[in-house]
Amino acid sequence: MSASASALVAPSAVRGLASHRVVRRAGARRRCVAVAAAADAVKFYKYQGLGNDFVLVDNRDSSEIKLSSERCAQLCDRNFGIGADGVIFAMPPGLVQKDEDYSMRMYNSDGTEPEMCGNGIRCLANFVAKMDGADPKAYKVGTLAGLIQPEVRADGQVSVDMGEPTLDPPKVPCTFEATQDGAAVRAKMEVDGETWLVTAVSMGNPHCVTFGKEGECDEEGIKVDSFALSHYGPMFEKHPAFPAKTNTEFTEVVNRNYVKMHVWERGAGATLACGTGACATVVAAVLEGRTERKCTVELPGGPLEIEWRESDNRVIMTGPAELVFDGVVAV
Repeated sequence: MSASASALVAPSAVRGLASHRVVRRAGARRRCVAVAAAADAVKFYKYQGLGNDFVLVDNRDSSEIKLSSERCAQLCDRNFGIGADGVIFAMPPGLVQKDEDYSMRMYNSDGTEPEMCGNGIRCLANFVAKMDGADPKAYKVGTLAGLIQPEVRADGQVSVDMGEPTLDPPKVPCTFEATQDGAAVRAKMEVDGETWLVTAVSMGNPHCVTFGKEGECDEEGIKVDSFALSHYGPMFEKHPAFPAKTNTEFTEVVNRNYVKMHVWERGAGATLACGTGACATVVAAVLEGRTERKCTVELPGGPLEIEWRESDNRVIMTGPAELVFDGVVAV
Protein backbone atom coordinates (compact mmCIF):
# COMPACT_ATOMS: atom_id res chain seq x y z
CA MET A 1 0.00 0.00 0.00
CA SER A 2 1.52 3.32 -1.04
CA ALA A 3 2.10 6.15 1.43
CA SER A 4 -0.48 8.30 -0.30
CA ALA A 5 -3.16 5.67 -0.88
CA SER A 6 -6.10 4.70 1.31
CA ALA A 7 -7.29 1.09 1.20
CA LEU A 8 -9.28 -1.44 3.14
CA VAL A 9 -6.86 -3.74 4.92
CA ALA A 10 -7.27 -6.81 7.08
CA PRO A 11 -6.71 -6.62 10.87
CA SER A 12 -3.43 -8.50 10.44
CA ALA A 13 -2.19 -5.73 8.14
CA VAL A 14 -3.18 -3.12 10.69
CA ARG A 15 -1.11 -4.96 13.27
CA GLY A 16 1.82 -4.73 10.88
CA LEU A 17 1.34 -0.99 10.51
CA ALA A 18 1.12 -0.51 14.26
CA SER A 19 4.43 -2.26 14.76
CA HIS A 20 6.11 0.40 12.58
CA ARG A 21 4.62 3.38 14.41
CA VAL A 22 7.92 4.82 15.68
CA VAL A 23 9.68 5.11 12.33
CA ARG A 24 6.83 6.69 10.37
CA ARG A 25 7.27 10.43 10.85
CA ALA A 26 5.08 13.25 9.57
CA GLY A 27 7.21 13.44 6.42
CA ALA A 28 6.38 9.82 5.57
CA ARG A 29 2.68 9.59 6.31
CA ARG A 30 0.91 6.28 5.85
CA ARG A 31 -2.81 5.86 5.75
CA CYS A 32 -4.46 2.74 7.11
CA VAL A 33 -8.13 1.88 7.17
CA ALA A 34 -9.43 -0.77 9.54
CA VAL A 35 -13.20 -0.77 9.51
CA ALA A 36 -15.77 -3.42 10.21
CA ALA A 37 -18.46 -1.14 8.78
CA ALA A 38 -17.69 2.16 7.10
CA ALA A 39 -20.82 3.76 8.60
CA ASP A 40 -19.48 3.14 12.12
CA ALA A 41 -15.96 4.45 11.63
CA VAL A 42 -13.92 7.24 13.20
CA LYS A 43 -10.94 9.03 11.64
CA PHE A 44 -7.84 8.95 13.85
CA TYR A 45 -4.42 10.56 13.81
CA LYS A 46 -1.41 8.90 15.42
CA TYR A 47 0.92 11.40 17.14
CA GLN A 48 4.01 11.09 19.29
CA GLY A 49 5.92 13.40 21.59
CA LEU A 50 9.34 11.96 22.44
CA GLY A 51 7.96 8.48 21.85
CA ASN A 52 5.00 9.00 24.20
CA ASP A 53 2.40 8.16 21.58
CA PHE A 54 -1.30 8.85 21.25
CA VAL A 55 -4.29 8.25 19.03
CA LEU A 56 -6.06 11.58 18.46
CA VAL A 57 -9.70 11.96 17.45
CA ASP A 58 -11.48 15.10 16.26
CA ASN A 59 -14.48 15.16 18.62
CA ARG A 60 -15.23 18.88 18.27
CA ASP A 61 -18.69 18.28 16.79
CA SER A 62 -20.05 16.58 19.92
CA SER A 63 -19.76 16.77 23.70
CA GLU A 64 -20.13 12.97 23.78
CA ILE A 65 -16.87 11.04 23.43
CA LYS A 66 -17.01 8.96 20.25
CA LEU A 67 -15.19 5.89 21.58
CA SER A 68 -15.77 3.96 24.80
CA SER A 69 -13.01 3.50 27.36
CA GLU A 70 -12.97 -0.21 26.51
CA ARG A 71 -12.52 0.52 22.80
CA CYS A 72 -9.74 2.98 23.59
CA ALA A 73 -7.90 0.32 25.58
CA GLN A 74 -8.23 -2.05 22.60
CA LEU A 75 -6.86 0.55 20.19
CA CYS A 76 -3.88 1.18 22.47
CA ASP A 77 -2.88 -2.49 22.36
CA ARG A 78 0.46 -2.71 20.55
CA ASN A 79 -0.21 -6.17 19.15
CA PHE A 80 -3.89 -6.10 18.24
CA GLY A 81 -4.62 -2.37 17.94
CA ILE A 82 -3.05 0.80 16.62
CA GLY A 83 -0.64 0.92 19.55
CA ALA A 84 -0.49 3.94 21.88
CA ASP A 85 -0.09 5.16 25.44
CA GLY A 86 -3.54 6.75 25.29
CA VAL A 87 -6.41 8.08 23.17
CA ILE A 88 -7.02 11.85 23.17
CA PHE A 89 -10.21 13.60 22.07
CA ALA A 90 -10.32 17.21 20.86
CA MET A 91 -13.63 18.31 22.39
CA PRO A 92 -15.81 21.43 22.14
CA PRO A 93 -14.99 24.27 24.57
CA GLY A 94 -16.64 24.61 27.96
CA LEU A 95 -15.05 21.96 30.17
CA VAL A 96 -13.42 24.59 32.42
CA GLN A 97 -14.53 28.02 31.21
CA LYS A 98 -16.49 29.60 28.37
CA ASP A 99 -13.60 31.26 26.53
CA GLU A 100 -11.68 28.03 25.90
CA ASP A 101 -10.72 27.20 22.33
CA TYR A 102 -11.12 23.47 22.93
CA SER A 103 -11.44 20.89 25.67
CA MET A 104 -9.33 17.76 26.04
CA ARG A 105 -10.45 14.35 27.28
CA MET A 106 -8.26 11.27 27.35
CA TYR A 107 -8.19 7.57 28.17
CA ASN A 108 -5.01 5.76 29.20
CA SER A 109 -3.99 2.47 27.64
CA ASP A 110 -5.74 0.62 30.50
CA GLY A 111 -9.02 2.49 29.90
CA THR A 112 -8.77 4.82 32.90
CA GLU A 113 -9.24 8.56 32.46
CA PRO A 114 -6.43 10.83 33.72
CA GLU A 115 -6.78 14.51 34.52
CA MET A 116 -4.46 15.51 31.67
CA CYS A 117 -1.17 14.62 29.98
CA GLY A 118 1.73 16.96 29.24
CA ASN A 119 3.05 15.21 26.14
CA GLY A 120 -0.52 14.59 25.07
CA ILE A 121 -1.50 18.25 25.21
CA ARG A 122 1.48 19.15 23.00
CA CYS A 123 0.22 16.61 20.47
CA LEU A 124 -3.31 18.00 20.79
CA ALA A 125 -2.09 21.56 20.16
CA ASN A 126 -0.20 20.47 17.03
CA PHE A 127 -3.24 18.48 15.89
CA VAL A 128 -5.78 21.30 16.21
CA ALA A 129 -3.34 23.84 14.72
CA LYS A 130 -3.09 21.68 11.59
CA MET A 131 -6.87 21.30 11.44
CA ASP A 132 -7.34 25.05 11.91
CA GLY A 133 -4.64 25.87 9.37
CA ALA A 134 -3.13 28.15 12.00
CA ASP A 135 0.53 27.53 12.73
CA PRO A 136 1.95 29.01 14.94
CA LYS A 137 -0.87 29.69 17.37
CA ALA A 138 -1.62 29.74 21.11
CA TYR A 139 -4.64 27.95 22.54
CA LYS A 140 -6.67 27.79 25.72
CA VAL A 141 -7.52 24.16 26.40
CA GLY A 142 -9.85 22.98 29.15
CA THR A 143 -8.79 19.76 30.90
CA LEU A 144 -9.89 17.88 34.01
CA ALA A 145 -6.79 19.43 35.62
CA GLY A 146 -7.91 22.96 34.73
CA LEU A 147 -7.07 25.40 31.94
CA ILE A 148 -3.82 24.65 30.07
CA GLN A 149 -2.31 27.03 27.50
CA PRO A 150 -0.13 25.47 24.77
CA GLU A 151 1.51 27.47 21.99
CA VAL A 152 2.60 25.96 18.68
CA ARG A 153 5.79 27.82 17.75
CA ALA A 154 7.19 28.66 14.33
CA ASP A 155 10.08 26.21 14.86
CA GLY A 156 7.63 23.33 15.29
CA GLN A 157 8.15 23.01 19.04
CA VAL A 158 5.16 23.34 21.36
CA SER A 159 5.51 25.40 24.53
CA VAL A 160 2.94 24.83 27.25
CA ASP A 161 2.09 26.90 30.31
CA MET A 162 1.34 24.03 32.69
CA GLY A 163 0.22 26.31 35.51
CA GLU A 164 1.33 26.27 39.13
CA PRO A 165 2.33 23.04 40.87
CA THR A 166 0.21 21.87 43.78
CA LEU A 167 2.31 20.93 46.79
CA ASP A 168 -0.18 20.70 49.68
CA PRO A 169 -0.17 16.95 50.46
CA PRO A 170 -3.97 16.43 50.72
CA LYS A 171 -4.41 18.12 47.35
CA VAL A 172 -1.78 16.04 45.52
CA PRO A 173 -3.33 13.78 46.95
CA CYS A 174 -1.04 11.89 49.32
CA THR A 175 -1.03 10.97 53.00
CA PHE A 176 2.37 12.46 53.89
CA GLU A 177 2.74 15.28 56.38
CA ALA A 178 4.23 18.50 55.07
CA THR A 179 7.97 18.57 55.75
CA GLN A 180 9.03 21.83 54.08
CA ASP A 181 7.02 25.02 53.50
CA GLY A 182 3.73 23.16 53.26
CA ALA A 183 5.08 20.48 50.90
CA ALA A 184 6.00 16.82 51.34
CA VAL A 185 9.72 17.02 50.50
CA ARG A 186 12.02 14.03 51.08
CA ALA A 187 9.17 12.22 52.80
CA LYS A 188 9.90 8.66 53.88
CA MET A 189 8.00 5.91 52.07
CA GLU A 190 8.36 2.17 52.59
CA VAL A 191 8.51 0.21 49.35
CA ASP A 192 9.48 -3.47 49.09
CA GLY A 193 10.95 -3.43 52.59
CA GLU A 194 13.14 -0.38 51.90
CA THR A 195 12.81 3.29 52.84
CA TRP A 196 12.72 5.71 49.92
CA LEU A 197 12.82 9.49 50.06
CA VAL A 198 10.12 11.02 47.87
CA THR A 199 8.72 14.45 47.05
CA ALA A 200 5.02 14.71 46.18
CA VAL A 201 3.90 17.12 43.45
CA SER A 202 0.69 17.55 41.49
CA MET A 203 0.73 19.05 38.02
CA GLY A 204 -3.01 18.48 37.78
CA ASN A 205 -2.25 14.78 38.31
CA PRO A 206 -0.28 13.15 41.16
CA HIS A 207 3.47 12.59 40.97
CA CYS A 208 5.94 10.90 43.29
CA VAL A 209 9.49 12.04 42.50
CA THR A 210 12.38 10.14 44.01
CA PHE A 211 16.14 10.43 43.80
CA GLY A 212 16.70 7.21 45.71
CA LYS A 213 16.58 5.28 48.96
CA GLU A 214 17.34 6.69 52.38
CA GLY A 215 21.09 6.53 52.95
CA GLU A 216 21.76 6.16 49.22
CA CYS A 217 20.13 9.38 48.06
CA ASP A 218 23.26 11.38 47.21
CA GLU A 219 23.52 14.47 45.01
CA GLU A 220 23.37 12.45 41.79
CA GLY A 221 20.35 10.35 42.69
CA ILE A 222 19.41 7.11 40.91
CA LYS A 223 21.44 5.65 38.05
CA VAL A 224 18.38 5.44 35.84
CA ASP A 225 19.90 3.51 32.94
CA SER A 226 20.43 0.46 35.15
CA PHE A 227 17.39 0.95 37.40
CA ALA A 228 14.82 -1.87 37.74
CA LEU A 229 11.86 0.25 36.62
CA SER A 230 9.49 -2.64 35.91
CA HIS A 231 10.09 -4.04 39.41
CA TYR A 232 9.59 -0.87 41.45
CA GLY A 233 7.19 1.05 39.21
CA PRO A 234 3.98 -0.90 39.98
CA MET A 235 4.68 -0.81 43.73
CA PHE A 236 5.05 2.97 43.69
CA GLU A 237 2.00 3.46 41.46
CA LYS A 238 -0.31 1.54 43.82
CA HIS A 239 1.26 2.62 47.12
CA PRO A 240 -1.37 3.43 49.78
CA ALA A 241 0.32 6.79 50.43
CA PHE A 242 -1.27 7.90 47.13
CA PRO A 243 -5.01 7.16 47.35
CA ALA A 244 -5.61 8.04 43.66
CA LYS A 245 -2.47 6.09 42.66
CA THR A 246 0.49 8.01 41.28
CA ASN A 247 2.93 8.59 38.45
CA THR A 248 6.50 8.01 39.63
CA GLU A 249 9.68 9.67 38.40
CA PHE A 250 13.01 7.97 39.16
CA THR A 251 15.63 10.65 38.71
CA GLU A 252 19.36 11.15 38.24
CA VAL A 253 20.98 14.60 38.48
CA VAL A 254 23.73 15.11 35.89
CA ASN A 255 24.31 18.76 36.78
CA ARG A 256 22.25 21.67 38.09
CA ASN A 257 20.69 22.30 34.68
CA TYR A 258 20.38 18.73 33.40
CA VAL A 259 18.64 15.66 34.81
CA LYS A 260 17.79 12.19 33.51
CA MET A 261 14.45 10.65 34.41
CA HIS A 262 12.64 7.37 33.81
CA VAL A 263 8.92 7.29 34.47
CA TRP A 264 6.29 4.78 35.48
CA GLU A 265 2.94 6.30 34.53
CA ARG A 266 -0.28 5.68 36.38
CA GLY A 267 -2.49 3.63 34.09
CA ALA A 268 0.14 3.23 31.36
CA GLY A 269 3.25 1.76 32.99
CA ALA A 270 6.72 2.46 31.61
CA THR A 271 6.63 5.05 28.82
CA LEU A 272 9.31 6.84 26.82
CA ALA A 273 8.31 10.27 28.14
CA CYS A 274 5.92 12.08 30.47
CA GLY A 275 5.45 15.84 30.22
CA THR A 276 3.77 16.41 33.58
CA GLY A 277 6.36 14.07 35.08
CA ALA A 278 9.21 16.17 33.69
CA CYS A 279 7.59 19.27 35.19
CA ALA A 280 7.11 17.57 38.57
CA THR A 281 10.73 16.37 38.48
CA VAL A 282 12.12 19.89 38.13
CA VAL A 283 9.80 21.20 40.86
CA ALA A 284 10.95 18.42 43.20
CA ALA A 285 14.62 18.91 42.29
CA VAL A 286 14.38 22.63 43.07
CA LEU A 287 12.61 21.97 46.38
CA GLU A 288 15.35 19.49 47.32
CA GLY A 289 18.07 21.98 46.33
CA ARG A 290 19.43 19.77 43.55
CA THR A 291 18.95 21.94 40.44
CA GLU A 292 18.22 25.39 39.11
CA ARG A 293 14.71 26.34 38.05
CA LYS A 294 15.46 25.95 34.34
CA CYS A 295 16.50 22.42 33.33
CA THR A 296 16.73 19.98 30.49
CA VAL A 297 15.00 16.74 31.45
CA GLU A 298 16.35 13.81 29.44
CA LEU A 299 13.79 11.03 29.05
CA PRO A 300 14.19 7.72 27.19
CA GLY A 301 12.41 9.32 24.21
CA GLY A 302 14.42 12.56 24.23
CA PRO A 303 14.72 15.92 26.03
CA LEU A 304 12.14 18.37 27.34
CA GLU A 305 12.96 21.92 28.40
CA ILE A 306 11.33 22.78 31.73
CA GLU A 307 11.29 26.06 33.63
CA TRP A 308 9.65 26.66 37.01
CA ARG A 309 9.41 30.43 36.97
CA GLU A 310 10.08 32.17 40.25
CA SER A 311 8.26 35.31 39.07
CA ASP A 312 4.79 33.75 38.91
CA ASN A 313 5.28 30.16 40.17
CA ARG A 314 4.19 28.69 36.81
CA VAL A 315 5.86 25.77 35.04
CA ILE A 316 6.65 26.04 31.32
CA MET A 317 7.30 22.92 29.25
CA THR A 318 8.72 22.96 25.71
CA GLY A 319 9.13 19.98 23.40
CA PRO A 320 8.15 18.36 20.09
CA ALA A 321 4.92 16.80 18.84
CA GLU A 322 4.79 14.96 15.52
CA LEU A 323 2.20 13.31 13.30
CA VAL A 324 3.08 9.69 12.53
CA PHE A 325 0.17 8.46 10.40
CA ASP A 326 -3.61 8.66 10.12
CA GLY A 327 -6.43 6.29 9.26
CA VAL A 328 -9.96 5.16 10.05
CA VAL A 329 -10.98 2.74 12.77
CA ALA A 330 -14.23 0.96 13.60
CA VAL A 331 -16.17 2.31 16.57
